[in-house]
Amino acid sequence: MINQVILVGRLTKDPELRYTSEGTALASFRLAVNRNYKNQDGVVEADFVSCTVWRKLAETTANFCRKGALIGITGRIQTRKYEGSNGDTVFVTDVVADSVRFLEKKAMVEKEKLPV
Repeated sequence: MINQVILVGRLTKDPELRYTSEGTALASFRLAVNRNYKNQDGVVEADFVSCTVWRKLAETTANFCRKGALIGITGRIQTRKYEGSNGDTVFVTDVVADSVRFLEKKAMVEKEKLPV
């Protein structure tokens, strides 16, 4: 079976870094990925994809990426389910990223205040 995703897009907000009870780093973010066509009004629409990254890569992504940063990720689609407050089953699909590429130098410069 093949379950591989490659996306390039912009972060909709700063990545959210958390740690599990075991101390494992986990960062989540949403990636805005433009579609390859324009709608009837001539506007390029975007899909907003929820993404998760783990361990050291989670810390690096949270430290160096900010809202609006252009990044590329590779990973896999993962689906989970839980019971909502009203008793309905809720399904959630997101991309678990194995690699993150920072495609703009600007995103890293802003965080560390490094000279350009």
